[in-house]
Amino acid sequence: MPIVVDIDVMLAKRKMSVGELADRVGITPANLAVLKNGRAKAVRFTTLAALCEVLECQPGDLLRWEAKDAVQAGDAAL
Repeated sequence: MPIVVDIDVMLAKRKMSVGELADRVGITPANLAVLKNGRAKAVRFTTLAALCEVLECQPGDLLRWEAKDAVQAGDAAL
């Protein structure tokens, strides 16, 4: 998928655990892991807004678009 989720980057910058973020946002750690690992098919704006509020960031700090060819090339390198 060409949308890349960078929640782990913001967690590291804020020195926050997945469990703490999930608790403060009000979602389960399992659902946050699905989003963080790029397996989510959608995200509610209310959830995105809560993530941004807790992490003190903008939506663009958490989500970015990559061209499909760049994503596939990156996957091939693994």
